[in-house]
Amino acid sequence: MAEVLGLPDRPPSAATEAASAGDAAAGLPGIAAVERDTGIAKDTLRIWERRYGFPAPLRDALGERVYPPEQVQRLRLLKRLLDAGHRPGRVVGASDEALQELLQLSKDTRSDGGAAAALGVDLDEFLQMLRRHEVLDLRRQLAQTLLRLGLGAFVREVAAPLTVRVGEAWMRGELEVFEEHCYSEALQQVLRQAIQAIPPFALGERPRVLLSTLPGEPHGLGLLMVEALLALEGCQCLSLGVQTPASELVKAAMAHETDVLALSFSGLLNAAQVQRQLRDLRAALPERVALWAGGSAAALQRKSGLPGLEHLTELDQVAPAVAAWRGGLTAS
Repeated sequence: MAEVLGLPDRPPSAATEAASAGDAAAGLPGIAAVERDTGIAKDTLRIWERRYGFPAPLRDALGERVYPPEQVQRLRLLKRLLDAGHRPGRVVGASDEALQELLQLSKDTRSDGGAAAALGVDLDEFLQMLRRHEVLDLRRQLAQTLLRLGLGAFVREVAAPLTVRVGEAWMRGELEVFEEHCYSEALQQVLRQAIQAIPPFALGERPRVLLSTLPGEPHGLGLLMVEALLALEGCQCLSLGVQTPASELVKAAMAHETDVLALSFSGLLNAAQVQRQLRDLRAALPERVALWAGGSAAALQRKSGLPGLEHLTELDQVAPAVAAWRGGLTAS
């Protein structure tokens, strides 16, 4: 009738607008799911929302924050850049093009697969098998490559850069979470079998190394790669898996007469958390136990002044660190 009489249409009611917004938000992940997906804490997401205007979540029918897929993907990219040492004020408000350029500059120089290609290994082939869901073929090919190259070269030139590629593909939305999990499980099986195949008599040298991650750090692939390299150096290794409470690490170190406690950090924990936990753990450990912290966390890029704490940010640093310990020196 309003249209016939030339009158303006009645504006939609608040209830109608709310219903439309609720429909648009249906099925989108909430803030807790985004925290698990991206590794960015809920409090951080809220602070960015107020300070930088991003993310800009929708609201579901109950008024709770929910996040569209394109915002989740951008948050993954931001987390990657934060792990590489960039500050939130520089990247959160940057354009997508600028973020991609920063990511390219921040990549590990070995993640391009150049070293693997020189050894006759095509990392893209592994990724294609993963995308085709050929998990058994992927595991078989990984195992054959390890046998051909040897455990050390396989870890440094294939496993490490391939893991970076898989992580980047997931971040860009090219891999599903379950596909990344399939890759992690396949690589873990191959590495564990290789470690178990090292003759026991070759694993009797000091240092005795206890390996784990702290609560809040669920990623164990890096830890397993370090264990493989330590085993090649003849070290006696005991892995406690991931997310071991600090108090239990201290007990285990004393019970097993540990020489070195090696921890892995992928970047899920923020710099303040990493520094605080390392400081508290160093204070609780006996002075004779060295503390090695490795991984891609930005907090490890700066040298710590704590005595008996070494930052190992590259796999190539493992063997020199062992040699330095055996020589009674401080690894640089």
